[in-house]
Amino acid sequence: MNASLTNDTLFFAVYAGVGSMGYVLLAVVLLAYLATVLASATVMMLIFLDTSLHKPMYIFLFSLILNGLIGSTAIWPKVMNILSTNSPLISWEGCIAQVFFVLTYGACNYSLLAVMAYDRFVSIFQPLQYHTIMTPLKVKQLMFVANLMPTAVMLGQTYIASQLPLCRFEVHKIFCDNLAVVSMSCSRSQLSNLYGIINTILFVVLPVFFILLSYVKIIVLSLKASTNARKKVFETCSPHIITFVNFSLVSLFSLVYNRYSFLPVEANIVQSVNYILFPPLLHPIIYGIKTQEIRQSFSKVIKRMLLQ
Repeated sequence: MNASLTNDTLFFAVYAGVGSMGYVLLAVVLLAYLATVLASATVMMLIFLDTSLHKPMYIFLFSLILNGLIGSTAIWPKVMNILSTNSPLISWEGCIAQVFFVLTYGACNYSLLAVMAYDRFVSIFQPLQYHTIMTPLKVKQLMFVANLMPTAVMLGQTYIASQLPLCRFEVHKIFCDNLAVVSMSCSRSQLSNLYGIINTILFVVLPVFFILLSYVKIIVLSLKASTNARKKVFETCSPHIITFVNFSLVSLFSLVYNRYSFLPVEANIVQSVNYILFPPLLHPIIYGIKTQEIRQSFSKVIKRMLLQ
């Protein structure tokens, strides 16, 4: 690639090693993305239209699904374009935009999962006071903390990344993230490292600690309850637990890959797909299958359509 091109454009070097696997990846991404849009739109439509689902739990779920849909849409159409045109290029501005959406996707996911754990905690430990605690104002405050605050903070992280001077113009991932930009910079930024550590503590470590603590207390309480009560608690919490475990595992895999960069290109593809393609697809499906109220709402819509 010539110098004039690299001054304005970044090159995804990882696609050079994909070869014939690119067509397989394109098919997987296309099918998964379309399924994500369909599953997300279905659950979000049910929550929006069915007044019986206008509860804090489903408001938070709506936001979680929307966050995954935005994260997917910010990344995968570009990936599919590259795979279909065999043109692994992206503008600097486009790369920085991907950095922002990837950062925000991860931070908001953990923040929303923590807020949802709090909602489940209150509903189990203080069921009689639930509606006085989870007021519309409280829900708005939690939504602010879980969405707008991570977005604002990650905007700062993205700005720091955008100011790094670049000495290399090859991205060794299938999309841009903060680590990819840092690895292309001429020197390590102490401010970027410090900001990243603080963000990790605020939007990964603390939410995970809070979720685990909440479920330890819920499990302890369940062990003292009757069999029917334990069953009800499990039915209430199982979608959230599955979603949390799923996202935590793919995040851990991504962390391991980023730390051990000697892993082959196939590992890069797997960790990228696992992190920002499959969770947005699985989350609405998990809640759709495991949550009785969503299943009932879906059944009502189907019956209404068939009777028309």
